[in-house]
Amino acid sequence: MVLNRISDPLSKRGVNEWLKEVYRPSFDQLELHHLYRALDFLAEYKERIELDLFDSTRNLFDLEVDMIFWDTTSTYFEGRGPEELGRYGHSKDHRPDRIQVMVGVVMTRAGIPIAHEVFPGNTADVNTFSQIIAGVRERFQLTRVVFVGDRGMVSQDILEHLDKNHIEYIVGMRMRKVKDVGEVLKTGGRYRTVKGNLKVKEVWYDADRYIVCHNPVQAEHDKKAREEMCRKLEEQLMVGNRGYRRYLLLNKDAVVGIDQEALKEEARYDGKYVLRTNSQLSTEEVALAYKDLWRVERAFREMKSSLDLRPVYHWKDSRVRGHIMVCFLALVLESALQRKLTEKEVELEYVYLLRDLQQLKAVELSIGEDKYLCRTELVGNAYEAFRALGIRPPLKVAEIKNDGNGTCKQSARTSDDYHTPSLL
Repeated sequence: MVLNRISDPLSKRGVNEWLKEVYRPSFDQLELHHLYRALDFLAEYKERIELDLFDSTRNLFDLEVDMIFWDTTSTYFEGRGPEELGRYGHSKDHRPDRIQVMVGVVMTRAGIPIAHEVFPGNTADVNTFSQIIAGVRERFQLTRVVFVGDRGMVSQDILEHLDKNHIEYIVGMRMRKVKDVGEVLKTGGRYRTVKGNLKVKEVWYDADRYIVCHNPVQAEHDKKAREEMCRKLEEQLMVGNRGYRRYLLLNKDAVVGIDQEALKEEARYDGKYVLRTNSQLSTEEVALAYKDLWRVERAFREMKSSLDLRPVYHWKDSRVRGHIMVCFLALVLESALQRKLTEKEVELEYVYLLRDLQQLKAVELSIGEDKYLCRTELVGNAYEAFRALGIRPPLKVAEIKNDGNGTCKQSARTSDDYHTPSLL
């Protein structure tokens, strides 16, 4: 199911048919009920599997797990959904009319997923963040770890809890909804260039440490967008547009005009975002760490697109959890391959590399009493995957040995016809 999720995502019934087109002799014994039972198994042993994966991954890539990234997404059901998990809530798919489930992924700074959690669909982001922190530290026995989360992950109560328990964090702040952010932006100080268009400065306010990040290119874009908005307002006052309404001012004579003070206030946000942290990392390290949060966001895009997290064809809680676990394991394998490609300096887009690998086929050939397994040529950049992983491609021609009982060790197929399934 994990291999199918990577190469050709299908429902479990679809996987059962797909297996017939894959050369893997041990697959011949699988039936549909095995796939469903496997989902229950994955749900039951999730914690243990993730812990073993974490140990293997850390050794394989020599990872320094001192920084953990956390983000969530939601996925909805077309039907009534699972009884325990299916709930109406804030939909990140913009489908509030559908029952949904929340999914969170824990990822290392290197972009390797190490754990995931499944929550009822009405769970708020701030609640998922507070639940995951203690669990990750205890499960993976991490002595020191900095948690990195997006602006929707935290509340003031959670930040105070983290500070009180000496748990290090880097979180984005809601720019226009938190009073402290406005005061922080008013504080003077010189920016230092980190790299590219990213400039940073450190600000202490009310004993809390903030990092103001500034992108001059984005600031210019924001400025031009606001000027264009004002131009349209001057041409025709669009009171009904909420995006414009905050720049309008109604005077005592009931005359509507542009609020210049509001424009001036808004200009302070151009190209900026504010981080809060209690870590001992440098200002530059904090800013760059937060920028790395995009890896988790990319992971969710992969789960929802190429890995096809949705639609979910199950309604039992355990089956839904098992399905999400399959998607998570596929994401782990994909991330590991991408990491290996990077280490070998192979600059290829994953989707195109996978497309080339899918052209690799196995051919069973019978000549008299002898049976052979042949493979098709490696096309495009398929060889780069084998090189990155340090493994040899399958032999072009290999004899299939008979075990003496009239059957073949490597394949249960005895047809004299050519058979060209995918070669995994």
